[in-house]
Amino acid sequence: MDKMKVTYEAMLGLTAEMVLDEAVLKFRTDKIYHAIDRALAAGDEDSFHRLASELNVIKSDGLYRTSSS
Repeated sequence: MDKMKVTYEAMLGLTAEMVLDEAVLKFRTDKIYHAIDRALAAGDEDSFHRLASELNVIKSDGLYRTSSS
């Protein structure tokens, strides 16, 4: 029974970590999208390119999901 409890707690911890990672990633990408919008509105081409590159890195790392799963 103790082994089952340890396994359950480990799985619960991993699940919590995954949820937290997903929330941080969503927050980060939302901030980048808003900053891109501000850069476009201000005509700041350098910031736009830097932010777009950062967003592309997130997407290419497979960290970003376009669907809400």
